[in-house]
Amino acid sequence: MDAGHIPAMRAIVCHHLAADRSGLRFEPDWPEPAAPGAGEVTVAITRAALNFPDLLMLSGGYQFRPDLPFIPGTEACGTVIAAGTGAETLLGARVIVGGRGGCFAERLTLAATGVRPVPPGLDDAEAAAFTVGALTAWVGLMTRGRLAAGERVLVTGAGGGMGLAAVALAAQEGAHVTAVASSPDRLATARAAGAHDTILIERTAPDITLRDIDLVFDPVGGALALPALRTLRRGGRYLVIGFVGGMASVPLNRALIKEIAILGVRAGEYARQDPAAGQRHIAAIDARAAALRPQIGAVVPLADAGALFAAMAAGTLAGKGVVRI
Repeated sequence: MDAGHIPAMRAIVCHHLAADRSGLRFEPDWPEPAAPGAGEVTVAITRAALNFPDLLMLSGGYQFRPDLPFIPGTEACGTVIAAGTGAETLLGARVIVGGRGGCFAERLTLAATGVRPVPPGLDDAEAAAFTVGALTAWVGLMTRGRLAAGERVLVTGAGGGMGLAAVALAAQEGAHVTAVASSPDRLATARAAGAHDTILIERTAPDITLRDIDLVFDPVGGALALPALRTLRRGGRYLVIGFVGGMASVPLNRALIKEIAILGVRAGEYARQDPAAGQRHIAAIDARAAALRPQIGAVVPLADAGALFAAMAAGTLAGKGVVRI
């Protein structure tokens, strides 16, 4: 790294936790990250993508709570501009960045294991927005859900980044995909991702009359959980991905009567518990990257990142939100 002066960087910083995101501020002169140590790299971020855990962290509502103040952002794309001992081969590489935060900034220093080459066929915005959705979809549908070609899959929250990744993967694997969302725009985005059928719901009082579904992929929960569960055939599988719509209350007698399997999905934790499996999952999605390219719903400058958080909180963001840095 150049030993000369490097200007302080621009970043989005959370200074205090608040449900209304009032602790989030654009900082034009934030301290640079530390120089990379052994096994570390510094990445110049070009694009960063927003995920629901990023929103939850701003209020302390996620299981991982970084120390204040912190820079949010768990996935990005950029170029390695400095490398510590043992990571020199990555210098100059165009990489996908994954971690627990720090991506909504011009530069980030992290372990070299937290970056990997961008798969062919993805531009910077797509690369930044690719991993979290595609990896969760893979672990949910293929590993936990044991999806088979020809099965019928129902995806809730199908206009958001996570749901869209599941729609694309299930369709690529030969399933018949029904997308559920609360607006026509989000359903149109789901069709572009590969959905065969769509269902428009009222968010506060969702109703789904469809039946005989083999596998439900549900990142929404809340009031939608029970209607989604009712769609399953005897012996169907219900994937618990998250709770964008709030915590769900499901009468377990329904699972008993129809012998339904309820399966929790945590792609990141799966890899932490079984690193070899985690590497296989990453290899699987990277091999399919061109077919699973994410639907980008909005790209904004770094200073306007707060607007993306607001749109995600309001449920109006169709596709992935990306910050241009």
